[in-house]
Amino acid sequence: MDINYELYKVFYHVASSLSFSEASKHLFISQSAVSQSIKTLERKLEQPLFVRSTKRVQLTPAGKVLLKHIEPAMNLIQRGENQLLDAASLGLGQLHIGASDTICRYFLVPYLKEFHQRFPAVPIKVTNATSSKCVELLEQGKVDLIFSNYPNPQLNHSYVQKTVLCFHDVFIANPASFHLDKQEIPFAELKQYPIMTLDQKSTTSEFLHNLFLQHQLELTPEVELSSNDLLMDLAKIGLGIAFIPDYCLSLDSSDLYVLKTKERIPARQIVAAMNTSLPVSVSTEELLKLLPEV
Repeated sequence: MDINYELYKVFYHVASSLSFSEASKHLFISQSAVSQSIKTLERKLEQPLFVRSTKRVQLTPAGKVLLKHIEPAMNLIQRGENQLLDAASLGLGQLHIGASDTICRYFLVPYLKEFHQRFPAVPIKVTNATSSKCVELLEQGKVDLIFSNYPNPQLNHSYVQKTVLCFHDVFIANPASFHLDKQEIPFAELKQYPIMTLDQKSTTSEFLHNLFLQHQLELTPEVELSSNDLLMDLAKIGLGIAFIPDYCLSLDSSDLYVLKTKERIPARQIVAAMNTSLPVSVSTEELLKLLPEV
């Protein structure tokens, strides 16, 4: 089917904003031209893509399917344009990374510092998101490289380029509030205490819940947050027992201790991953060279 790229471009901007007027502003064309382009595309595809009303615009089921294919394509074209423009002016091109705030703060910063020192003219963009959300960004072509906790059920194994860190998750508590530092505590007993974890959208929370289920236990956390730093802060004031990666602990964490659990907590990894179906920028290759491999 021979459909002009401009029609798909108009569709993408309407579908992204769910607004004909917003799409017309972004594309610098009239709203009537946007409407006519959508009608032409719907006629060629022989099905409606939008449900129009006086108050809002919604995608039809067919429109949602089409957007899933068009969005990565639009992002890929934009990345290609950016790589060519950046390479012409800077030599390497922009580096766009996706990673959680925990991985950024406690692992990635030294390597970004070294990269910036070697290539000061290369723009570095970091998008903070959970490991699961980072996979979506990678699939959609919105980032060049992601750093993710692993195992990650959403991550295609073929995308993994390097395992850059092995770590263990630990339960931590304030010794003045929880007197459990002299014993091994089984999960069945531990779940009776106020457990604090990352929210359920995170791979860490999913990992912990699955770990308890493997021992026929259901975990109901007392507190669920989006930040490991906040979990540590709340653990320091004795609000509960926090579950965090051990690499978040530092010398100034002396007012916390690591609980010994009777059941073994398997190791996890941080991996660097990129979408192997997309072109790789030179800046991405250079950062990969700086990273350790374990």
